[in-house]
Amino acid sequence: MRVWDEDRPEWDADFRDFAAAWRSQPKWVVSRSLTSVGPNATLVADDLEAVTRGLKAELAGEIGIAGPDLARSLTDLGLIDEYRLYLHPVVLGRGKPFFAGPRPPLHLVASDRIGEDVIRLTYVPA
Repeated sequence: MRVWDEDRPEWDADFRDFAAAWRSQPKWVVSRSLTSVGPNATLVADDLEAVTRGLKAELAGEIGIAGPDLARSLTDLGLIDEYRLYLHPVVLGRGKPFFAGPRPPLHLVASDRIGEDVIRLTYVPA
């Protein structure tokens, strides 16, 4: 997501606005290989469980995560309260599956239409 760290001349106003909003949000980047992270970001290199439990206790609202490996680690630790899967009508080639290991037992609690082309499915651990 470092593409949003600095404005680019080819961006229109919407891209610049998104980049500004992105930079203003606090972020925690989980990595064993990075040594630095972008603006308003904190590097989490170890003790993922303690950091995540601390964030859940301290922060109000939602904490979004990205990446199947991180999701799997947090699933294994029992730290994900809700999964939101967005279905877009596109065909993709290879890639990492969303659930990096066996799918945890889930219970569907909501389905919502987002715009014209997207459906959001919301699950909680069963």
